[in-house]
Amino acid sequence: MNRESRVLIADTQTPASGSITSSHSSNALDCALIAVYSSAPHGPVIQKRRPARPPGVVDLKPLGAGMKSTASLANREAPVAKQVAAFIAKFDPKAAKLIHLCRAELNELLPTAIELVYDNYNFFVIGYAATERASDCIVSLAAAANGVGLSFYHGAALPDPQKVLLGAGKQNRFIRLPTPDLLRSPVVLALIRAAVTQAKTPLPATGGGYTVIKSISAKQRSRRKSNDHP
Repeated sequence: MNRESRVLIADTQTPASGSITSSHSSNALDCALIAVYSSAPHGPVIQKRRPARPPGVVDLKPLGAGMKSTASLANREAPVAKQVAAFIAKFDPKAAKLIHLCRAELNELLPTAIELVYDNYNFFVIGYAATERASDCIVSLAAAANGVGLSFYHGAALPDPQKVLLGAGKQNRFIRLPTPDLLRSPVVLALIRAAVTQAKTPLPATGGGYTVIKSISAKQRSRRKSNDHP
């Protein structure tokens, strides 16, 4: 995948989401995806842009370009794509494949949104936003050892006549993704369209997306159902 990649190096301390102790309840994803957006990044490095989505799949607006900057020497050497691949490789092979497929689907649906990547204590998260501000996140792909989900950052305000959204917080809602096919279902596409429409900062119709690594926790829960390592 050819995306412009920009890495923002964060402190290696455990971020705010580390205070969430349960990743197995139905509300854990709801809570953690709110807490995960509190970490503050540092300066970026830019790499290649990804091309725009081929026409005709879903009429969702995309977002544009980044700017040059610098990052710490610790992460200059590692291309962003390799870093993200390493985060995903922590999961068992079946879960890692699901994450890759779901990410590919979201990049097709939102080809020029900025990817905000968090490799945090409880969850690996890729948010899709119109800016690098976490508050502008529209949807997020979130994964833990017990599964993958799609979070709607302002999901409590979305129309949900079929009651598919999970979570009971004041803001965030999510669905579980046992298969990437759900991202092409009419119900989920309607939710994504509604989320794009209601976004405070809209996704422009032109430009290209890029990837930002916002935070990496030094201490993390196991990404696998067992403690076995690959």
